[in-house]
Formats: sequence, structure tokens, C-alpha cells
Amino acid sequence: MKFLRKILDRQARHFERGGKLERFYPLYEAPDTFLYTPGKTTAGAAHVRDALDLKRLMMTVVVALVPCVLMAMWNTGRQIHVAIAGGAGALPNWQTDAMEMLGLPFDATSLLSNSVHGALYYLPVLIVTFAVGGLWEGLFAVVRRHDVNEGFLVTGMLFPLVLPPTIPLWQVAIGITFGVVVGKEIFGGTGFNVLNPALTARVFLFFAYPAQISGDAVWIAAGTSAPPDGYSGATALGDIAVHEAESGSTARLNGLDAIEGSVTWMQAFLGDIPGSMGETSTLACLIGAAILIATGIGSWRIMVAATAGSFAISMLLNLIASTTNPMLSVPFGWHVVLGGWAFGIVFMATDPVSAAQTNRGRYIYGFLVGVLAILIRTVNPAFPEGVMLGILFMNLFAPLIDHYVLKANIKRRKARYAQ
Repeated sequence: MKFLRKILDRQARHFERGGKLERFYPLYEAPDTFLYTPGKTTAGAAHVRDALDLKRLMMTVVVALVPCVLMAMWNTGRQIHVAIAGGAGALPNWQTDAMEMLGLPFDATSLLSNSVHGALYYLPVLIVTFAVGGLWEGLFAVVRRHDVNEGFLVTGMLFPLVLPPTIPLWQVAIGITFGVVVGKEIFGGTGFNVLNPALTARVFLFFAYPAQISGDAVWIAAGTSAPPDGYSGATALGDIAVHEAESGSTARLNGLDAIEGSVTWMQAFLGDIPGSMGETSTLACLIGAAILIATGIGSWRIMVAATAGSFAISMLLNLIASTTNPMLSVPFGWHVVLGGWAFGIVFMATDPVSAAQTNRGRYIYGFLVGVLAILIRTVNPAFPEGVMLGILFMNLFAPLIDHYVLKANIKRRKARYAQ
């Protein structure tokens, strides 16, 4: 890598102050500091500095996402191979050629085959996300004359993981454009955004192009024919949401009847089910949560409070139940392993910018996120995945929560020290 270091050093004079390309310094600085540790040191008086800067913080989040990324590739490939084995249809020619060239079988039991085939879907989405999103980040950095913010590194990793494998790449480009520009840059960039950019992009696609991001077809990437008998291409949440009672029945409707025999709790926990590429495995999310909590990056207060909120509302809804809405009967233990609940609570709700900043505020914010996530997915079956909407809604109220927490703290201190 020394040759690359020499190339960057030779080009530095053109981008530094006084150089011909001074205006485009952010475009040079971004890859330079991403690939190498800055070679500059403080020359003036000594300062007390925190070893954890923004770049290290964002890289820690990326490391925590690695289990979800690996699971995204494996599970996407596995679901395709299971569908093929059941006669779901033929693959696009380029995928068949790629797998044959690598000498890999279409075998759902092969770890390598599943992972490589899943990567054929995941990597293009990741590349388009970083190419288009990075272009917007660079453009705003040049116009505003500041360095490219490292916050996009996490956004770029999160966004592909909340998308289905068959999402058209042009929609990926439009979605990340909306997330970066409208969700972050118009507020001033990283550190000033009110909404989580990755979730903003996902919600935009959800409402703008619902046919490509929901329904049975997007979860089976093999061919265009119907799913084979005994294999459901819809997500488990989708199956539950559309489950209907027998004609004339007045019994309470149990939503789990819709997936009985096709999905076990352990399958859902491990992630061996159809769903958005990186959201299916609760186990992978828990590993990421452990990394974020151990390093102090993710707020355990938000995670615990969100879990408590989800548990409380789930128990209440279970008591109510319904003869028409199967989602009301889904127990808390299933809610946490279906859909994007775990992924959203661990990686989205704990966003250090758009979440609440005060400790007490984090408890309130997290609890309400947990309540809304379950409430939206159960009360309105049209939105079985309510986690993203619940988090975005609470993003808007996070500053208000912190405001009143601070006012309460000031009021208590005044009373304590009043003469």
C-alpha cells in the first residue's frame, strides 16, 4: 500500500491551500483519511483530547454491523436456493453464469454457495448506495467547504440492509438521494439532522414505490413464477397481517396460525426467513448490540426502554385480542424476532444524532419507540413493519423530550439551592 500512499502525497499539494484544486480538498481528504491515519500532530500547547473521534465512532458502528451483513448475504442466497429447489423459477442468466463460473451449486445447505449468491444481490445495492450517496456528500462538502462527514459511512451501510434483495438499483439511487439530501443535508449535515437518514430513505421508497418493497414477489429473487407449494415468499409478519378467520367464526383470531408449521421461533431468531436483507437475524442484531454497548457507542438505556415499551404494549394488546385482527394476538416473544424490530431498536433508534441526548430523555424516547413500533404494526395491518415509522416519529419529538427534561432538571436544582 506504500505506492498508494506516495500517490496521495504527491497529489496533496494540488488540493491544499493555494493549490489549483483547493476548492475540491474535501474530495481528496475523504479517501486519504479513510485509508490512512492523518499524519499531522498538534504542534501547539497540549490539549486534553478524547481518543474517540467521529471517524472511530462510525467505524465502531460499522464493525457492529458486520454480523448483519454476513447474515444478509447468507440468508438472501439461502432463500433463493430454497425457492429454486421447490420450483420457483429460473434465475437471470448473469447469475447462473456467475455461479457456474465460480463452480458453486445452487444448494441451500452450502454456506459458501448461499453467501456468494446472496452477495450477488447485496453488493450491487451497497455499491450504488455508496456511489450515489457519496456523490451527494462530496457535492455538499465542496459547496460548503468542509470535510466529507464520516456519518455517511454508517448510513451507507445501514440502508442496503433494510431493503429487499430484488429492489431495482435505480430506486436504491433515488432512495439514498432522498435520505442524504432531504433527511440530512438540508438540515446542515451530520450532527444537525433531525431524522435518521437511512430510515428516511427507506420510508420514502416504502411510500413512493410500495410494489417493489413489499409483497410476496420481492422476497423470492428466483424467477417470476409463483412460490412452490409449502413455501411462502412473504415475510412472516405479512402472512400474519393478512390471516383471516374462518367464515362465521367468533373466536379470537390467533395470528400465529398463519405461520404455524412454516416458521419456528428459532428460525426467526437466527434469521432463516424471508425479509429485508439485514433485518432477519435477531441473533446478529444482539451481537451488534453487545459491541455498541461495550464500546459506549449505542445507548443501552434506549434499547432497554424500547424493549420495555414493546413488552408492555404487547401484553396489553394480547389481553384485548380480536376476532378480526390477528396481529393483536402475537406475543412479545414473537414480535422481537419478526420483521425489523431488533435491527431498528439496536441500530436505528440509538442513532446518536437523531435520538434523545439526556439520560432521562433516552428512557422516555426509547419506551415510546417500543410502544409505537408494536402499536403501528398491530393496529394497522397495512403497515406490519411499524418499527421504522415509530422511530422516525420519535426522532421528531426527541428534541422536545430533551427540552422538558432539562427544564425539569433546572427547576429541581433551583428548588434545591434556593435560599
